Amino acid sequence: MGPGPTIRVVQDGDPGLPLIDADLVTRSLCEVSLRLHDTATREQRDFVPLRAGTVSMYVCGATVQGVPHIGHVRSSLNYDVLRRWLTHAGNDVLLVRNVTDIDDKILRKAADAGRPWWEWAATHERAFSAAYDALGCLPASVEPRATGHITQMVELMERLIERGHAYAAGGDVYFSVRSFPEYGALSGQKVDDVAQGEGDCGDKRDPLDFTLWKGAKPGEPSWPTPWGAGRPGWHLECSAMATAYLGAEFDIHGGGLDLVFPHHENEQAQSHAAGDGFARYWLHNAWVTMGGEKMSKSLGNTLSIPAMLQRVRGVELRYYLVGPHYRSAIEYSDAALAESVSAYRRIESFVGRVAERIGTPDVAAEVPAEFAAALDDDLGTPGALAVVHNTVREGNSALDAGDRDAARAAAESVRAMTGVLGLDPLDEKWAAGGSDTAAIAALGALVDDLLVKRQEARASRDFAAADEVRDRLTSAGIAVEDGPDGPTWSLKDVQ
Repeated sequence: MGPGPTIRVVQDGDPGLPLIDADLVTRSLCEVSLRLHDTATREQRDFVPLRAGTVSMYVCGATVQGVPHIGHVRSSLNYDVLRRWLTHAGNDVLLVRNVTDIDDKILRKAADAGRPWWEWAATHERAFSAAYDALGCLPASVEPRATGHITQMVELMERLIERGHAYAAGGDVYFSVRSFPEYGALSGQKVDDVAQGEGDCGDKRDPLDFTLWKGAKPGEPSWPTPWGAGRPGWHLECSAMATAYLGAEFDIHGGGLDLVFPHHENEQAQSHAAGDGFARYWLHNAWVTMGGEKMSKSLGNTLSIPAMLQRVRGVELRYYLVGPHYRSAIEYSDAALAESVSAYRRIESFVGRVAERIGTPDVAAEVPAEFAAALDDDLGTPGALAVVHNTVREGNSALDAGDRDAARAAAESVRAMTGVLGLDPLDEKWAAGGSDTAAIAALGALVDDLLVKRQEARASRDFAAADEVRDRLTSAGIAVEDGPDGPTWSLKDVQ
């Protein structure tokens, strides 16, 4: 097992789990390596999960109203890397990613298209699933749909009403913001400055209050509750589903920066008001922007996943989206995408050369300490990729020098590191069916054959023929270096 996040348990009250005293907890915190930026505390914190060997994560998934774009999938890819890093350390990661399959936008778009709302939602849920898969995102442990968890939502509302934090009015159910002094703790919002953005206030007692349950309207789907038929509010569903699968308290809640307020603030408020500990760490990824503005359908500046996959491969798009730090915005440009494609192909070319010349490299048992340190520092993927590319350069130099052992070791290390990032060129996800890795292997066989002919020409002192072979390779973008152990070759953009 390679270097990875060192985590320790803090758990009491469950006889089925190890109990740790306060002194041991203090000592273990000194050994923690993974630190994550917690939105709630506005600082990096040592990551210490509730249960030894298990990490529980809830990630806000898609509102399945349309075709996914790169802004949508960035969030899932960021948390996929975190999941892989935690798994690399030997943890069982339970990841819940919800599907919002009932929503005002879904109903409106389905009606505009003349389609049933449930068909519209299901169609675009499949589109999101296909996008996740195309970019190598591991399947979630479970993907609960909002419409499948009405019972849990009703139970949560009952608890809130009993505690005096919610009320029914005019067929709706509202959360009473002023009843909960902690409101605003996550986002830093001052209560008197809050605007929920819900439009019509209906029968709210206070405009600050937000809707937990929307009373039924003619022509809309609805479900029965003690307060009348209706459908769930956006915030309620995530609290109900997260706790249904992960328990009243869990480790990590992730989502996009745009969800901090009101969605996550309201999730935390209603969950804490109901008596649940809820998320212990809040993580938020930044946006993909165009012209400095968040990518969204409303701005008309979207780049759909199907369209992007017509231009680049899934693994190349994944590299582009996971390369920047998850808390940094990505300003989309064709040039930046092209640079990412070239960078990934340098990695892929090196691994392919080793596979062709020496044999398929294994995956190293450990990752370099510098790589681990980068990811342990709030999932620092830019630093981690810098280590990958340094190792690629060293491996290419070793290969060109005829040092097979060093080249193989470098390739094995590269596979281990890129595996954590979901970018391993020889992973069956990327290596099957016409990938560049396979192409490099085929190219290698052709180039090596030409180099044999060149050596034969030089041995017979036919230097014109030898130079002709070299010129052909050069014009094809292949650099040839003559060394004491014979000629070696590389693609010109490899180093």
